[in-house]
Amino acid sequence: MASLGKIARRSFLIGSAAIVGGVAFGVYQVNKDAPNPLTPGEGEATLNPFIMINADGITIITPRAEMGQGVHTTLAALVAEEMDLNWDDVRVMHGPPAQAYYNGALLGLALPFRHYADTNFKHGLRQSVGKVGKLLSLQVTGGSTSMKDAYERMRHAGASAREAMKLAAADQLSVAVADLRTENGMVIAPDGTELSYISLAQAAASVDVPNVDLRPKSEWKLLGTSLPRKDMVGKSTGTAEYAIDVVLPGMKFGTVRMNPKRAGMVSFDATAAEGMDGVEAIVDLGDGIGVIASNTWLAFQAAEAVDIVWQDASYPATSDALMAEIKASLSSEPNSTVRDDGDVTQAVDGTEITAEYDVPWLAHATMEPMNAVAWQDGDTMQIWSGNQGPILVRDKCAEAVGLTPENVTIHTNLMGGGFGRRGESDFSVHAARLATAMPGTPIKMTWSREEDMRHDFYRPAAAASFRGVVKDGKPLLLDGAIAAPSVTRQSSLRIAGSAPPGPDRGHVEAAYDQPYAIPNYRISGHLTDIDVPIGFWRSVGSSFNGFFFDTFVDEMAHAAGADPLNFRADLAANEHPVSETVIRTVGEMSQWGKQSAANVGRGIGFSHTFGSAVAQVVEVVEEDGQIRLSKVWICCDVGTALDPAIVKAQMVSGAIYGMSAAMMGEVSFADGAVEQYNFPDYDALRMHSAPEFEVVVLENGPHLGGVGEPGTPPSMPALGNALFDLTGTRARSLPFIKTFDLLI
Repeated sequence: MASLGKIARRSFLIGSAAIVGGVAFGVYQVNKDAPNPLTPGEGEATLNPFIMINADGITIITPRAEMGQGVHTTLAALVAEEMDLNWDDVRVMHGPPAQAYYNGALLGLALPFRHYADTNFKHGLRQSVGKVGKLLSLQVTGGSTSMKDAYERMRHAGASAREAMKLAAADQLSVAVADLRTENGMVIAPDGTELSYISLAQAAASVDVPNVDLRPKSEWKLLGTSLPRKDMVGKSTGTAEYAIDVVLPGMKFGTVRMNPKRAGMVSFDATAAEGMDGVEAIVDLGDGIGVIASNTWLAFQAAEAVDIVWQDASYPATSDALMAEIKASLSSEPNSTVRDDGDVTQAVDGTEITAEYDVPWLAHATMEPMNAVAWQDGDTMQIWSGNQGPILVRDKCAEAVGLTPENVTIHTNLMGGGFGRRGESDFSVHAARLATAMPGTPIKMTWSREEDMRHDFYRPAAAASFRGVVKDGKPLLLDGAIAAPSVTRQSSLRIAGSAPPGPDRGHVEAAYDQPYAIPNYRISGHLTDIDVPIGFWRSVGSSFNGFFFDTFVDEMAHAAGADPLNFRADLAANEHPVSETVIRTVGEMSQWGKQSAANVGRGIGFSHTFGSAVAQVVEVVEEDGQIRLSKVWICCDVGTALDPAIVKAQMVSGAIYGMSAAMMGEVSFADGAVEQYNFPDYDALRMHSAPEFEVVVLENGPHLGGVGEPGTPPSMPALGNALFDLTGTRARSLPFIKTFDLLI
């Protein structure tokens, strides 16, 4: 992967661009241009922050991080489609920390609207609010927002560049612009004369281009097709560069050891470690220690050799005590009641059911451990890290080592898994602090897997209590209360220093905002104040609320004597026909209702999250007393499938992630410390235990939906509902391995 430093040395030129909702060339009218992320070089051309041109070709700058979700491919395709580039010729690079690459969709998610009910006005309002992200320099990958943010902005970048090339060619050839066409990076005249974009770039830089219309979907050549992924060759050949692959001259290797009880350090004795051959330095980090050595394994061994006295945890010491506090919050005053249709307090004639649920803490457990490379040279520092927020990482590292942000350069590498964990800056800050102990020497800082598991920002444990009333095969009342620590508030305080005001909607997402016409429907959110560090985990609050809510819907269907799939479809029919179609389609795919063998169970799960409707049918089979996953059918509606293969891959990925957590995922506490140390303690589905998948992608939704996260929430209830269908046992606590004998 090329570095931004290399770009600068080779003088790729990026021109001024108006970024609040748009790009250069007057596509959007804005009051102030965003600063340019790169410095021009002599003799080269300028277009906009997303397109770089030199004699070697055209590089598309992608503003979001690639962690396996295929975002670099589709972001590049947005530009290439409008610019008429040959896909094989397109090069891709992650953008530097820059205001120009702000996320214009993330803030819009916080508006008090249900995604399924977004009108054009509400959708436009989300986009308008999202522009505040420019003022906040919100360069973040998360919330399944990458395509929502870039969908129009990067297409306009490509369209404007294309028209600039045509205007430059028209001037050079003395022909009318209307007589020119573009294809494969060329402007073609009526007589067949071809001028390459590279040859026209300098002239195009000075062209004043009017507003440009985007091409209709009917004319797309790249978008809407399954393109070869831009990261695939590198990942297949081992040439793709992750932060853990970075090698620099004279590099040393480091690690850290922090309090497993997530508190401070009383004292330490490093005598034994300092005597180990090859240990270069033991660094006092205040709340832990760092080690610099001649290799990573030695650094790990030396860190364990340091005798440390730790402070005790400030939170309850055991999992049971932590869960007791969470469940006690259900009786507290709610933080939110963002859905309160009808009157759930009234007496309603029918069959009443109640249920209580709980889920454990979960780790991110990325395949690539937390790591970063830092190199201090005088009053400047360079950092290589796989991160989801380059500006945040830059500023936090600068603050930690006493440098100005302008003197810190961030290189964002590919990531071996992120899922929200690499939205944090702690591992990059550790690398920066170790680098200050050995100026002039690059330091590769790598956490051990044990350190990673014990110092994650976990998906919080959560509990819920539900009450429902059904009659004549239909639900009349659903009243749910959900309790957990707040991811939004804790993360905001840690990252930004303040928490957003008002009700915490993320806390109750995938429960209050489901497209079901239930006349009396209330969801209340209850926040638990616990100091266990938590953060954004794939699908965030939807990860536990999807399990709570949809499992209870399934219980209501059975109490009503109704078919579980038809029960959901009928509820969605008038409220949100798009969701009804998704539910019925997955039924058709799986031949739902067809008589199955006695040893086969099937369950359906549905969630509308991140702007997309996803339904899943899970099939389980009991063989020789053990239950295995057999097959999963998935139907999703993402509004517009920009790359169907990537959409399908993400739906499968999300389902595997969710089912792994549901089957065996658990972070437990004893004496204030996490008990899981490594993958044998915190496993996931493997090839032998993974099911067969079949995925259908629909495009009936009026707006572009998310892809990376919506596949996770329905997977957990679908699996639980299948296990109930097979065994007659309803498991209301996760993981399922505690209730069933599962093949893992």
